[in-house]
Amino acid sequence: MYGDLECVEDRAGVASDVECRLERIAHLELGIDRHAALVAAYIRLGELVQGIADAEFEKAGADEHTSLQQTGSELLLLLAHVLKSSWESGVREQVLPPCQDQLRILAQPGQIRTKQAEGFAFYALYPESYLLAAAQSGLPPSTVVIGIRSIGTSLAAMVAAGLNAGPALTVRPSGHPFDRQLSIAPDLEERILRDRNAPFAIVDEGPGYSGSSLNCVADWLVERGMGEHQVHFFPSHGGELGGAAQEAHLRRWANANRHFVGFDEIVFNDGLLSSWVSAAVGNLTAPMENLSGGAWRRFQDRPSTIPVDTALEKRKFLARTTGGDYLVKFSGLGAFGERKLALGQQLGQKGLTSEPVALCHGFLVEPWVAGDELQLPLKPDQVQQVGRYLAVRARQMAPYAGASLPTLFGMAAYNAGQCLGGGAEERVRNALGDPARFHPQPCCTDNRLHRWEWVVTEDNSLLKTDALDHHAAHDLIGSQDITWDIAGAKVELALTHGHLAQLVEIVRESATADLALLQAMEICYLAFQIGLWTQAAGRCGAAEQAGIAALIQSYSHRLESCVAGQHDTAEGSATAAAAS
Repeated sequence: MYGDLECVEDRAGVASDVECRLERIAHLELGIDRHAALVAAYIRLGELVQGIADAEFEKAGADEHTSLQQTGSELLLLLAHVLKSSWESGVREQVLPPCQDQLRILAQPGQIRTKQAEGFAFYALYPESYLLAAAQSGLPPSTVVIGIRSIGTSLAAMVAAGLNAGPALTVRPSGHPFDRQLSIAPDLEERILRDRNAPFAIVDEGPGYSGSSLNCVADWLVERGMGEHQVHFFPSHGGELGGAAQEAHLRRWANANRHFVGFDEIVFNDGLLSSWVSAAVGNLTAPMENLSGGAWRRFQDRPSTIPVDTALEKRKFLARTTGGDYLVKFSGLGAFGERKLALGQQLGQKGLTSEPVALCHGFLVEPWVAGDELQLPLKPDQVQQVGRYLAVRARQMAPYAGASLPTLFGMAAYNAGQCLGGGAEERVRNALGDPARFHPQPCCTDNRLHRWEWVVTEDNSLLKTDALDHHAAHDLIGSQDITWDIAGAKVELALTHGHLAQLVEIVRESATADLALLQAMEICYLAFQIGLWTQAAGRCGAAEQAGIAALIQSYSHRLESCVAGQHDTAEGSATAAAAS
């Protein structure tokens, strides 16, 4: 169900992007927009430094301390101090130092792999929170700061700035996700352990299901004679380790030195987000309403029929202002939010979605869309509108490569075997066949075409909501061939054969729609939804489980029919069956 999005990029191109961003910042007025632009440049620099370190790791087979990584760490720390002064001054003070010489050193020929930082992209993880956590920790400047790549590269530099410590070092844990291990060369080991009496700050987002990435660094230190009391963790949340954690790690975590400051403390409770939104769209007439965790369903006609996986929901709020109501949703810091703002403006200008009006340091602000819930089956003009929407998306270039067809086919077979049993894995493999016979053309797919994601306005127009995030979400799918969305529409919107043919014809005005690939994508789509909601069921409360169980059963029934070659859609979508 999960996947990591990464890009292969030219090192010099990334360095040039950082330099251009810094040059543009100099022309912005002091304030939150300039601060957000600096965070965007900082995150991009972190990707460059991470990519260089990972490339050297792959070449050497171990983490080393090289002059190139030292230059990158020093530059990150330099900008982290600028961010620190900007944030602590209420974004009224920001002096950019010259960075061109260091960037030229980092801009050597070659390619690097940059990985999407999940916390910055999805989970409202603000690097500024690590500054505050460092300040509250009371640790001295002699602390050795160790970041865990990927996102730990940037976060560790923020901790180092908050402690007035030296440049952070980074490591890349590898191996099984629940049993990560370190491979550290002698030069880096000597650097880390130079002061054996120093505290050690281990910095990353997480912990996740096992917490093994954070704990493997602690294991490595303790094995070399460091005391548990010297180890300090800087995680992204205050929770416990997940269900796959080792017993020894659970015991350590229960008594560990942990330093954490969350989104509410640094952004929300002090009214910062409200002030940013007010500056963008006008004074608020009431406190913002929290719509996270499925609370948005209260605006739906039948909220109890709409399943929610709260673990994957982004923070969102309803802002009521003198000029109207707005949805305020976290869409990503830096380039993550910038790309979604641009996509939302393109779709909004065509009347397909609500057009965003501002990006407030990671939160996208768009007019609140009032209307009726979409009812099934669709009317002919509604099929036309869905087709036009998908045709526009088919022309949008993908920001990240999604899962390959072999990966999708493998996921479908595995999920079917896990959930259906009885030889379902082999039947799905046989039904899908060889992925090499297809030639998909990835685009900026929607990936979220469920009935409740549409609004029918007063003039009977369809508007797509939640349209900007799922092509680059924290899941396996990513950007796919437009047949993925056609398959999603077929399943979720109860398309008849005639409606499906109509939809394909409209989309084909913009892109190829291979019908054989569409059949394969339907199987993959259903198998992914089964995996998605099966995991959600394991995380949600009893009140949600009955609806999710019905949804999984409907997807499973339809998957079995597809694999058997029965593609009749007249019975309706899996979602409609579960809702009924």
